[in-house]
Amino acid sequence: MPPPSRTLDAYKVEVAHHVMRQNLDQTFSGRLPPMLPAIVVLNITVRDDGEVEDVEVQRSRNDNASRVAVASMRRSGKLPKPANLLAGSTRRLTFSETFLFDHQYRFQLRSLAGPQ
Repeated sequence: MPPPSRTLDAYKVEVAHHVMRQNLDQTFSGRLPPMLPAIVVLNITVRDDGEVEDVEVQRSRNDNASRVAVASMRRSGKLPKPANLLAGSTRRLTFSETFLFDHQYRFQLRSLAGPQ
């Protein structure tokens, strides 16, 4: 098991790798297209054990892409434990992740994506 992430950005990279591994058929790799047909920003709340407690669409203009993004997070199962990043006594961490979609509704995650 990898050591706990010390920063939110490092944790988001860990989570992004996990989500990509759990959704290989919904993802694409390589250079991002010059015009992204859909971008979805999710707010994700994770409990101290890595269980996803809540996923909500913060921003999107495409309902199909929103459904794919939310379903991909749900399909990912338990995420890496957020350990030392938990807020107060709630023992939860809420963060955002951006899903970048191609024309086939496959995605890359902003935390891992290269230049466009």
